[in-house]
Amino acid sequence: MQQHFSLADCDVMGFDLDHTLCRYHLPQSARLIYDSFAQYLVAEKGYDKDLLTLAPDSLDFCCKGLVLDIEEGNFLKLAEDGTVLRASHGTKSMTSEEVLETYGRREWKHFNTVSGMVSRSAKYYLYDNYFDLPGALLCARAVDSLNQHDSQKKYDFWKDMVAAIQHNYKISAFKEDCGAYFPEVKNHPDKYLQRCPESVKKWLKQLKSAGKILLLITSSHSDYCRLLCEYILGNDFEEYFDIVITNALKPGFFSHTPNQRPFRTLENDEEQEALLSLDKPGWYSQGNAIQLYELLKKMTGKLDPKVVYFGDSMHSDIFPAHHYSNWETVFILEELLGDKVTVPAETESEPLEKKGKYEGDQPKAPYFVSKQWGSFFMDRLPGLENAEETLVRTWSCKCISTYSTIAIPTLEAIADLPLDYRFTRFSSNSSATAGYYPSPPRALLPNEESVTMK
Repeated sequence: MQQHFSLADCDVMGFDLDHTLCRYHLPQSARLIYDSFAQYLVAEKGYDKDLLTLAPDSLDFCCKGLVLDIEEGNFLKLAEDGTVLRASHGTKSMTSEEVLETYGRREWKHFNTVSGMVSRSAKYYLYDNYFDLPGALLCARAVDSLNQHDSQKKYDFWKDMVAAIQHNYKISAFKEDCGAYFPEVKNHPDKYLQRCPESVKKWLKQLKSAGKILLLITSSHSDYCRLLCEYILGNDFEEYFDIVITNALKPGFFSHTPNQRPFRTLENDEEQEALLSLDKPGWYSQGNAIQLYELLKKMTGKLDPKVVYFGDSMHSDIFPAHHYSNWETVFILEELLGDKVTVPAETESEPLEKKGKYEGDQPKAPYFVSKQWGSFFMDRLPGLENAEETLVRTWSCKCISTYSTIAIPTLEAIADLPLDYRFTRFSSNSSATAGYYPSPPRALLPNEESVTMK
């Protein structure tokens, strides 16, 4: 495996949309997602009205990489070997002693299937992206609420949560103005969406003029995709891409065969009949990576065109693109920003524009570093008070170096680099921090642990 990776060597650049090309104002979008699910549970399923009110700091509970043990109502943060580092029952943190008593020093019972990235299970749910994350807080509060009224051992709130998600995000919701999510983003895009920086737009054009083929592959439906793209890139957004694929239903886009998941054409955002093959660039719905790759061979005139895919979800983007399609993968990890902009208390009141390149137009993000869950990258093993501390990588952190080529905080972080810039890739023969650009998270650097692990 060569040690360096360069975009100049890639023939095709694929991009996810939400939280990759399109960045959101996280505090506002988190609140909207939480509210949209909570309103459904209260109005349609009779849950406690208290779920509708949110204490200002409660979004601190949201931390990527958490696993919900659905039957127990417990949230878990896992180490790279599958042992439990921290846990909460509902929103209430368990003590180190409780964690050890409940889970011991052994691999969590479902770790095998979680780490195999098995996507659907009635037993657990993995929170790995900003669209899902506010739902973690809602589920935790639902557990608190159920405990209050009736201390139960097994929980059955999950089916209601799934119904809330489906109600808000279903394909027709945008068109029908149904649910609380799409109508609000439609009416106030500036409140939730960040326009694409000029540097990124320029970079996309440079990629295209360098002869690269540009793909947009999103699980969002075409009408929502169009709204986002027009807002962040402008009305000419289609000129940036050779192929746009919406409702891609990732990770299935990568793992399914052409028979299981054919491409469909679109007319007025309605999906039409299935296509037997993909013959030309354009805008499509659903589909699969196998037929897409056949088209890319034709378009590049190469037997083995090299594809790189940029995405923010380990589960839907990075793992499947790497595992099933053998594509290079660039993991967009906004948590790398939180690491950079930890502001000392006395400067909290400074005007935002002084707080570094990335924070300019956004309020302090709600969950870059969660106080309750600690670092996304590292944690100490739960043990007795006076035992020697052992710091270990989290399972989420291990996935990054296993499945991604490099990890960056935003596209903006690399947009000004020359196309032939040589990134050091994550690979077995280099350190666990090699693939982070522009720099590794502090939690992973020696002698710095104490800063982040408080």
